[in-house]
Amino acid sequence: MKATGGKVMDNKGLLSYLWEQRSEIGEQLVEHIWLTLIALTIAVIFGVTLGIWLSRNRRVASPVLGAVNVIQTIPSVALLGFLLPFFGIGITPAIIALFLYALLPIVRNTFTGIAEVNPAVREAARGMGLSPGQLLSRVELPLALPTIFAGIRTAAVINVGIATLCALIAAGGLGEFIFRGISLNNTYMIMAGAIPAALLALAIDGLLGLVQRLVHRRGKLFAIIGIGLVAVLAGVFTLNISGSKSFIAGFPSEFMERGDGYPGLQDTYGLDMETVELEIGLMYQALKNEKVDLISGFSTDGRIVAYDLRPLEDDKSYFPPYYAAPLVRRETLDKYPDLKEAVNLLEGRISDKEMIRLNYMADQEKLDTYDIAKSFLDSLGFDTGIRREGEADILIGSKNFTESYILAQMLGILVENYTGLDVDMRLGFGGTKLVFDALRTGEIDIYPEYTGTGLLVILQENPDEVKDIMGDPNRVYDYVNQQFSEQYELQWLGPLGFNNTFAMMMREQDAESLGIRSISDLKKHLEGK
Repeated sequence: MKATGGKVMDNKGLLSYLWEQRSEIGEQLVEHIWLTLIALTIAVIFGVTLGIWLSRNRRVASPVLGAVNVIQTIPSVALLGFLLPFFGIGITPAIIALFLYALLPIVRNTFTGIAEVNPAVREAARGMGLSPGQLLSRVELPLALPTIFAGIRTAAVINVGIATLCALIAAGGLGEFIFRGISLNNTYMIMAGAIPAALLALAIDGLLGLVQRLVHRRGKLFAIIGIGLVAVLAGVFTLNISGSKSFIAGFPSEFMERGDGYPGLQDTYGLDMETVELEIGLMYQALKNEKVDLISGFSTDGRIVAYDLRPLEDDKSYFPPYYAAPLVRRETLDKYPDLKEAVNLLEGRISDKEMIRLNYMADQEKLDTYDIAKSFLDSLGFDTGIRREGEADILIGSKNFTESYILAQMLGILVENYTGLDVDMRLGFGGTKLVFDALRTGEIDIYPEYTGTGLLVILQENPDEVKDIMGDPNRVYDYVNQQFSEQYELQWLGPLGFNNTFAMMMREQDAESLGIRSISDLKKHLEGK
């Protein structure tokens, strides 16, 4: 038994978890294999062809290889982000990204393998009367085969690893488990994605080694099989990107597992629909571009109006109140007592409408979150002119969405202007558990949290056991404040005033045409009633 990331992981527990999740692991493994094989097949066809052409046109080899090399240097997440405006989310941009990353080892090894064939061997082959085509197929390619396959095997291993990132853009694969685990700081979930991915990389590498030996012995036969495989993969790819799709919901990885997320929503409303996982920042764009039909948005998001979306009524009151309030370490308050008074200046000063406007300024008008926060505090008459640059006394954290960034900036400005403390930011934690654990371990001192999240996600209270307080924001606040103080030595400061609850959202036009106003209406629609 050993400690991992603040949790205790034992092999028996991990094996039990993997067995319980075997069905979903299997589905994601199949998605991962298809993504990898389709991209790798396209890369082999294009890369080997390009490598052969470069071996015949060596003057352009250096600039072409340099250009391919530049693609390889682009961070994989950045490349996915670059492709999104052109290809949206889903399988297509994932395949393109994997194809681009597989090119360099294949092109370079093909070119190098052919270029390094002994000139005396070439000359002898020409002397025997071989044509250029025969020289390539009978002499150069067989001699270069080990080098070419080394490039293909390297590309395959790279693709298996990078394909995990494709879960961020709703392409599926084993990355879904990994990102859920990171969001929830759950080691078992991370391992449920990482172990199969590692084994898959080893399996594909071993399989390609076997293919290499067989191709060397029976080249023509495997050439025919290869062409057939390419045709099958091309057909599958075409079906995947053009096939008809049912009603699809797009949720962030954390929502798929958290206590107030999709599992509870299914139980409460009896929902049964196809889901895809995607990065939280892409949800609204995916819904707007008709890549998904439903998302789990936030009621104060500025894109609701901008994208003409309809939040569905939670007619069974599944989601509790989510009043925003700063969550701070008691040790920090004891050390810096002025901190509480400074931060509480913001208590009750932000309405739902105001928060929607501030989010809109960041998401749609692309204004800097610090400038938005400062401008808002200026409008309330607060001092905002001091911006310290010394060694940090207070570390302020946030989650990885717009509203959390803005609130963290507001806290920072108030602390620097109403205390003598210096502030540093640790923004963009990828999930509730991550930022909460950072607070508990002292990596940050304070961050904006939501009472409903504290109740159901962090305290993990059973909704049925706390249903008597669920509808009362003040009682939920008092409850989490007391429990956090007793269990974690943390304190909730004054609520900021607005309620940012989860909201299932559809495009207004679709919801209107289908007559869907509540989540219960959605259930009836999915059942064809």
